Amino acid sequence: MATWSIPLITTGTERRLLEATLDRNRTELINTVRGLSEEDAHARRLESMTTPIGLLKHAAVAERIWFQHVLGDIPMTECDGPTTAGDASFIVGDRETVADVIAEFERASARSRTIASEFGLDDVRIHAHLGEVSLRFIYLLAIEDFARHAGHGDILREQITAAESPARPQTRRPTRDNRTPG
Repeated sequence: MATWSIPLITTGTERRLLEATLDRNRTELINTVRGLSEEDAHARRLESMTTPIGLLKHAAVAERIWFQHVLGDIPMTECDGPTTAGDASFIVGDRETVADVIAEFERASARSRTIASEFGLDDVRIHAHLGEVSLRFIYLLAIEDFARHAGHGDILREQITAAESPARPQTRRPTRDNRTPG
């Protein structure tokens, strides 16, 4: 089975560590949906709007809100995709595929990296509800959010795997390489 992982960065500047940790969490979140059937990725197994693919869609929205809108001061109407937070951010169109949503998230993440590269960790922007926020805060918030959602995705994937009949091939998450703790 293929492994989609990035190296574990354990030394360097604070910024290097924050960016590497965020990128690892982005990769882990993608890995929770990679290889799932379209049916499994879209299936709601909970009362909430949460689906494996919906977690990734939500993360793309978070990338746009925090990096494009808050940090980059881009009006929400000019961001490169949906920016509606809350339950609406988990909604995936019936015709959107796993590959589509992975690509959307990767585009949003790439744009986030580009925007963030123009700022220092202590640069401050104004959030409509929180007031002043720094790039450091945005990195930490995204790290926390994406790690939590990757954990949710792992649990959903376990539910999918457990529900599979012996006739269906197992769809386990890509394995981590031996450099990854845990």
